Amino acid sequence: MITVENKEEIRRAYYIQGKSIRQIRRETGHHRRTIRKALGDGMKPEYQRRKAHSRPVMGPVEAIIDQWLEKDKTQPPKQRHTAKRIHERLKEEYGFGGAEPTVRYYVAQRRRELGDGNDVFIPLSYAPGQMAQVDFGEGEVIISGEQLTAQIFCLRMCYSKQAFVMALPSQSQESFFEGHVRAFDFLGGVPRQLVYDNLKTAVNKVLKGRDREEQVSFIAFRSHYLFESRFCNVAQAHEKGLVEGLVGYSRRNFLVPIPEQDTWDDLNSYLWEKCKAEGSRRLRGMQMTIGEALALEQQQLLPLPSKPFPCCRLHPVQANGFGMVTFQTNRYSVPAHCAHEAIWLRAFSDRVEITNGRKVLAVHTRCYGREQDILNPLHYLPLLERRPGAWDHAKPIQQWRQSWPAVYDRYLAALKEHLTASQATREFVRILRLHEDYSEAIITQALEKALECHCYSVDGVKQLVMGLKESLEKASPCDTPEMAEASIAMSAVSVEPVVWPEVGQFDRLLQRNAEGSES
Repeated sequence: MITVENKEEIRRAYYIQGKSIRQIRRETGHHRRTIRKALGDGMKPEYQRRKAHSRPVMGPVEAIIDQWLEKDKTQPPKQRHTAKRIHERLKEEYGFGGAEPTVRYYVAQRRRELGDGNDVFIPLSYAPGQMAQVDFGEGEVIISGEQLTAQIFCLRMCYSKQAFVMALPSQSQESFFEGHVRAFDFLGGVPRQLVYDNLKTAVNKVLKGRDREEQVSFIAFRSHYLFESRFCNVAQAHEKGLVEGLVGYSRRNFLVPIPEQDTWDDLNSYLWEKCKAEGSRRLRGMQMTIGEALALEQQQLLPLPSKPFPCCRLHPVQANGFGMVTFQTNRYSVPAHCAHEAIWLRAFSDRVEITNGRKVLAVHTRCYGREQDILNPLHYLPLLERRPGAWDHAKPIQQWRQSWPAVYDRYLAALKEHLTASQATREFVRILRLHEDYSEAIITQALEKALECHCYSVDGVKQLVMGLKESLEKASPCDTPEMAEASIAMSAVSVEPVVWPEVGQFDRLLQRNAEGSES
């Protein structure tokens, strides 16, 4: 093949030095056709294959790959073949021996020819405060030592590019609404229009064109905040490309390394600060930072309503004979007096509340497992007070004992030394019921003091608890919690020990009375 240097040599010999084609042919050895072609075009020569290159590896499977790619056009966008999956299927189903990069090259070439992924887009411009885009993604997090897959709620303003990111346990409708409410608080207002894909939490059914049958609860949510909603065309994720990019950006920059937090609230406080820090960035093509652009947008946002939308689902429930109500296969306890009563359960993203319409009866951390019992032992103490024989096998107490302070077991053991087993259990249950009005920290200190004073009754422990609480309330407001606890521990609370009479004294008294009646 003639090189560009050969071309230049030929053209100089002919046009500058005046040599003939015959002389140039004799000196260079090139064919006359090659020389004439070089004289007519000085551009870099390009090789043109005269016959198709043989493809011994890919040739036998090209038709199969083409068929799969063609069928993919009718499949859901997120369930189409990747080059990796095509390579795996070829190996499993056809004994293909070629390498994955070979398949990747062919797949990329065929997709270009089929027009898949070659769309051209129009640059867009947005007015301040006019529009934001919303989407969900996924990311790994560690909560209380357990690695979980978090659902990442993402909202991005179209003008300033300000991002808001929140981690939630699920993509349920209450989580979807909760993400919006937190985002509006973060922005200080409500964007006038929000763009979504066709997620089930908002869209009940996709109709013709851009028409949608929306979820009734989503309409109520939108009415509360008065924004407009716009839904992307099916399989057209690029219509909300800003937030699509945010999903990956937040995962790479906020969740690497995997964040470890004690609670979901702690994790979201961390993400809140990460989003605030984005305000100092200036993106390519922007004349101001994200934070400066957001300040302009905030002037155009819709105002927040006086009360936030209640981000929960309401379910009618009825407690069974074990004092539990069921929601999504999990069972939550309620106070014993609510058994068999028709009540309501409000499911939030982080908790469930059980109410009778007048007051909240119980609050539990929401469980996202299956077939779990979430029990509050205080709900069962009134029953155990009447039925102390069930103490050793009561599931709520067994769960509680795994985490309660060690002094509780020591005090129960001391009670059993002075009382019968049934009396000791009943007295201890009454002491545990003090949790209905006092904190565990105060009760723990009271029991330590009670052991020192040899006080073995609920009345004595309650007097100690009340004294400790009064000391805590009198502590100076400027004292730290540590100083207040120290002052309480050092305060001398004198309680007379309870002296239990010997059983023999009762026997002698009864005998004396019997002798008197005989005489």
